[in-house]
Amino acid sequence: MILGNRGLGPVRRVVMGSVSDSVVHHSHGSVLIVRDGGGKDGSLSGPVLLAVDGSRQAQVATEAAVEISSATGSGLHVVFVMPTDEHLYGHHLYSQEVKRSVREQAESDVEAFLDERRGWIEAHGGEVEDTQVAVGRPDAEIVRLAEELQAGLIVVGSRGLGGVRRALMGSVSDSVVRHAHGSVLVARGDEGSETGEAR
Repeated sequence: MILGNRGLGPVRRVVMGSVSDSVVHHSHGSVLIVRDGGGKDGSLSGPVLLAVDGSRQAQVATEAAVEISSATGSGLHVVFVMPTDEHLYGHHLYSQEVKRSVREQAESDVEAFLDERRGWIEAHGGEVEDTQVAVGRPDAEIVRLAEELQAGLIVVGSRGLGGVRRALMGSVSDSVVRHAHGSVLVARGDEGSETGEAR
């Protein structure tokens, strides 16, 4: 599904929502929100920013991003957002040495994961311009990096929450659509199938 965004200001968007927010929130398929302010010329010709997290829906997003970046000749940037120390360690009173070890292992795992993603993308005809690791709240970091790159398109997966859970919890993709200045593709596969390749 492809639709435009009414361009509501941030206050009105929070208070009133918008048609695009609602469609993304409730749709069972992929949704492309097209709005001005994405690439340098307001089109989809700028870089494509793909956010991955290891989920099945991120694999669906990866396949879409490869197809779009290849078709448009746009550079493909891949980002993984790591949790902050508070979320990584929880409320456990680990020593600084243990915390450092956990963080270093997590960073190593993420780098290996991104290397694997680059290999998969290139094996399937895509070309990765850059991979990045960010730390923080996923939606905020994705939007921040998209602005930094002047991305023409952000591609994110939906975690495949059912209608009730999605209505109660929202999602990273909902927030990215709400706060991004450029176009966003929320890629969603078969929500009933979470047993496929999860990347």
